[in-house]
Amino acid sequence: MPPDHAPPLGIIMLDTRFERPPGDVGHAASWPFPVLFEVVRGATARRVVGGQDADLADAFVAAGEALRARGAVGVITSCGFLAARQRALAARMSLPLATSSLMQLPLIDRCLPGGKRAGVVTYDADALTPAHFVEVGADPATPVVGLPANGALRGLIEREAAYDAAALARDVLEAAGALIARGDIGAVVMECTNLPPFSRAVADAFGVPVFDVVTLGRWFHSGLTQTRYQ
Repeated sequence: MPPDHAPPLGIIMLDTRFERPPGDVGHAASWPFPVLFEVVRGATARRVVGGQDADLADAFVAAGEALRARGAVGVITSCGFLAARQRALAARMSLPLATSSLMQLPLIDRCLPGGKRAGVVTYDADALTPAHFVEVGADPATPVVGLPANGALRGLIEREAAYDAAALARDVLEAAGALIARGDIGAVVMECTNLPPFSRAVADAFGVPVFDVVTLGRWFHSGLTQTRYQ
């Protein structure tokens, strides 16, 4: 259980309705510290993934300020595609903001052995553009593999299908396997914040480090709250 004395991390949530098991960004048990959630109404997954969310900037900023008023020490979001808005939103918020797991890419790439690089598993490969990577300081040529358009995650989020953990795991492992098959992938980054429940399976199957929104949030929170040693 999260320690009661730890200050909370704020999480801006898209306007969605589907099951979120432990590991998902939107499940409180995914975090080793308290979290607070604030939903941006009208910010559907398809709208944000498709880049049709520019007019929601004020609503995202308002959500961040609401989280600050409730005691959050920093803010993350529930969609990796908000990488496209990182600098614009961070400039307007009172709290530090980390929009996307993709923000980890520059550091990961510099940690890997020669000839290795990080690759990304994403909700929608067609919608994840070089601009998303540039906005967070990552290589715009980062290898990307998307989950299938007719797969379990799209069905869950866009077609209100039931949560099918086995089908989701198959889709994620297949996408990760396609990345690893390139031969130069030394780490995998999960763009989608619904994929951390499967990060361990990918790490076990392919023997590579896996990073996601939970690894981002843990790192972020550790700097925002610092440990007292004396």
